[in-house]
Amino acid sequence: MLAFVSYDKCIMVEHYIPANQLRIIDMIRKVPIGTDISKLNQKELDELNDTAMPNKRFLRHILSKNTRHVSKKTFIIPVSGTAITGYLFEKDTTDSDGLSPLIVFYHGGGWTWGNMELYAYFCSRIVHATGARILSVDYRLSPKYKFPIPLEDCYNTLIWASKGARYWRTDPDRIYVMGDCAGGNLAAAVSRKSRDEKGPHIAGQILIYPITDCRMRTNSFEQYADIRTISSKEISCYISNYMTEPKDLIDPAFSPLQGKDQSRLPRTLILGAEIDPLHDDGMLYADALASADTPVQYLEEKGSIHGFIHIPGAVGTEECEGAIDQFINGRNIENITLMSRKQLEREQRKKMKSKKKNERGHINATIIK
Repeated sequence: MLAFVSYDKCIMVEHYIPANQLRIIDMIRKVPIGTDISKLNQKELDELNDTAMPNKRFLRHILSKNTRHVSKKTFIIPVSGTAITGYLFEKDTTDSDGLSPLIVFYHGGGWTWGNMELYAYFCSRIVHATGARILSVDYRLSPKYKFPIPLEDCYNTLIWASKGARYWRTDPDRIYVMGDCAGGNLAAAVSRKSRDEKGPHIAGQILIYPITDCRMRTNSFEQYADIRTISSKEISCYISNYMTEPKDLIDPAFSPLQGKDQSRLPRTLILGAEIDPLHDDGMLYADALASADTPVQYLEEKGSIHGFIHIPGAVGTEECEGAIDQFINGRNIENITLMSRKQLEREQRKKMKSKKKNERGHINATIIK
């Protein structure tokens, strides 16, 4: 195990990450720990983005948990002046003849990296957990394409998906947006843009350790500045790559927390990581939404690290998937909790048993009358 030591008001706290998880983290990173991303030129960034994941049996065995019986289709999506690629993930067989929810997913990677192969595992697990279909968006990346181009790609994809929803047997009234890290930033910005421009109806937004204030002034940026999965220095580089000019930092489309109007946004599930420079971004955004009467639930598994969604078996992964399942399938926002799939199934069995017991009692009471 490796210990990370953080200092907060002179209190020393050690954070442990199991060795097998550190091994996965190092394998899926685009660049080695400590690389100065700001010194990479566009050609080097493009080459790294085109590099396939290591073809390691250990890695693929771990990442492929709960991804069987999920298929992938590729679509070309028209956006402003060009086209991008989208990948639709769906179960090989559906449990119902009805329409399924659709999740439009925006990947993380600091608006700079686009590891679609890695995110295919995550999308497949969410399809398996929720029964929804997922459209994963390969939007254009910075620094070649700066703000607002990646955001425009994401929003145009939402419009395109909403028009073709029934073609995929998805419910146009149950279209969600979801993203992690920079993708969470894009999902939040897409929701705001759709509200302000009277765009497609969004049933809900799922923000996984999102960047919501690109000024980087929160306590967690200092407390967890040098964790293994992402550092505050890296995040600063990513923000610089994405930013067109300094005033972008206070633009709500760039920093959603800076928005003066946080009302009339979709119901929101925010899943945070405890050991994360972005920890406070998620909590503060949840507070801002709640203050504006936007339905929101913030959940965080103690001991979870930034990037945990990529590692089945890591602290928070199964619970995160369970929370997304509850959210997508209509549970009241205030009742959504961190539960694994097994815990959810156990809870559902108890409810069914209680319901049958109550029905028998009602029948007996009717007979006595």
